[in-house]
Amino acid sequence: MQNLIFTNDVEAAIERLTHSAAPNVTVYVADVNTARFAFGQERLVVIPDGDSGKSLETVNRVWEAFEDFGVTRHSLIINLGGGMVTDLGGFAAATFKRGVRFVNVPTTLLGAVDAAVGGKTGFNFGGLKNEIGAFALASDVIISTRYFDTLPEREMKSGFAEVVKHAMLSDRSEFLRLLDHDFSAPINHNDLLERLRHSVQVKVDIVARDPNEQGERKALNLGHTVGHAFESLAMQRGKPVPHGYAVAWGLVTEAVLSHMRLGFPGEDVHRLGHFVRDNYRDFPFTCDDYDDLLDLMRHDKKSRAGEITCTLLTTIGDYRIDQTITPDDITAALDILRDHLGL
Repeated sequence: MQNLIFTNDVEAAIERLTHSAAPNVTVYVADVNTARFAFGQERLVVIPDGDSGKSLETVNRVWEAFEDFGVTRHSLIINLGGGMVTDLGGFAAATFKRGVRFVNVPTTLLGAVDAAVGGKTGFNFGGLKNEIGAFALASDVIISTRYFDTLPEREMKSGFAEVVKHAMLSDRSEFLRLLDHDFSAPINHNDLLERLRHSVQVKVDIVARDPNEQGERKALNLGHTVGHAFESLAMQRGKPVPHGYAVAWGLVTEAVLSHMRLGFPGEDVHRLGHFVRDNYRDFPFTCDDYDDLLDLMRHDKKSRAGEITCTLLTTIGDYRIDQTITPDDITAALDILRDHLGL
């Protein structure tokens, strides 16, 4: 079980954890943007930022640095950064010496509610998202909003899509509250930390019941079967989009599919669609892309024998995993996104 620490005094939390662990060596992993938050640490591995750096080559560089720093199974790795850092740094730690304890300190909203929690680690391979990886829990996750003032609005929106996803899986009142969010307003750190506490708990509860994604944990893939296809196609074309934008478009698509297949309320489809239309407007795909998107969905890790499967909803908080979706259904849902929801 992960120890979750919600605080904006990150340095004090790290100091307490380091004192308790008493490692022989502490090594920070950060990217070129978050290295400045590493508090002047001498043992620091700096990796490229962005999804293009989430590669086996980068993992190898991290392993080599661990070797140079004398990392053993009695060491402590602190991953300081967004989801790319915690995914890749967690994988490197989990596989070095057959497993070194690591702590995640997410510096982005997306990292705080998604990648840093739940034990999924890995990297991209063969043009596909997170194709290589392992389940490995960080011993501790320090969740803070203190870094968010440095994030561009686009990054905040990216993370917020995962917060909305967790609300869709759990709580309609929270879902409606989130759809009123004003991204142009200054960050209310106390309120946002509470929203994070609520959102992260949804994921933690599901993961605790199904740590290795054999059943219920697949609910957390809501929006991701379609969203990963959007993200992968954009990456293949050299025009990457933020993960959360792809998830936001995926959430609307799968909400439409939920309405078509399970009677998910149309009013909530429209509420979500208008929110995504107003805040995630850079939708770069047309009907000419449908065949490529369907092919990517068939190759998704969650597909079975080439069939496309999604998590769908009957209502907010009531989900159904492993729902097989036909290409015609997905094409119809994508047409609705374009023609009726204005994406």
